[in-house]
Amino acid sequence: MTNRVRTYLIRFARNQTGTVSYLTLVQEAELGLNLEISHEKARLNEMLAEISQTEHAEGRPPLSSLVKVQGSKGQGDNFYKLCEKMGMGEWRSLKQDENFLKNLIRESHAYWRDDANYQEFAHMEESE
Repeated sequence: MTNRVRTYLIRFARNQTGTVSYLTLVQEAELGLNLEISHEKARLNEMLAEISQTEHAEGRPPLSSLVKVQGSKGQGDNFYKLCEKMGMGEWRSLKQDENFLKNLIRESHAYWRDDANYQEFAHMEESE
């Protein structure tokens, strides 16, 4: 399922603009998760964190920057805490920096629209 989420987000970054809501991600990637059930939403958040940590470790932008809660302006505290964990800075400072998230979103789109990056890294073998 993690691989399906990653593949969906890469295609989204490559072909769409802006961000995608949790609900749209669940529906379009056909994850079968019910976001009303807290442990299923937590499972999705864990997958997004795992994907972003792997991408970041490989020098690629964190794909979870593209996923936001419907109706919200951006990301929740957990996203910024994840960025802090990945060494990007203190989470409160990152959250206050209005350009931080915009830049990550822009970087994700630019990275995956590059054909060489897409060819080399989009189809990785990962455990489900």
